[in-house]
Amino acid sequence: MRCPYCQYEESKVIDSRPAEDRKRRRRECRKCGRRFTTYEIVEKPLRIVIKRDGSLEQYDRNKLLAGIYHAIKKRPVSYAQVNEIADKVEEKYDNSWHSQMSSVQIGTIVLEQLRNIDEIAYIRFASVYQNFKDASSFIAVIAALNQEETETGTETGTEPEET
Repeated sequence: MRCPYCQYEESKVIDSRPAEDRKRRRRECRKCGRRFTTYEIVEKPLRIVIKRDGSLEQYDRNKLLAGIYHAIKKRPVSYAQVNEIADKVEEKYDNSWHSQMSSVQIGTIVLEQLRNIDEIAYIRFASVYQNFKDASSFIAVIAALNQEETETGTETGTEPEET
């Protein structure tokens, strides 16, 4: 680290503390003895989305959140849950060794999360993500959800039978 006063290239770290999303370091120049502060941030790779048509686009968390918010409009889904879904997508990016992810992969992650949170939001998101063309597409997704519920025995919205 170059001293801002004398431009000498060697300094020693006196103090190091975390500060927000970066690290704050107090340094002392080995030549002139003056002290200065530096901030270090972790450089994250540029996240790229591969669109269905093959084009590339920079990942935009706000765009993802807007799509999810559109699906959960007037549904009992909290903002924390929506941010958690976006965090899951970003976690997949960070845990993979690639800086590129297809829009199909991102949509699949969102759908998996929405399925566990709210079925109506799941169907809304699926209708845009899977580009439903007609009512039969909606019926197929709803039938698949119902089939899944009966197989797992977790029907939603039904009262347990009294014996």
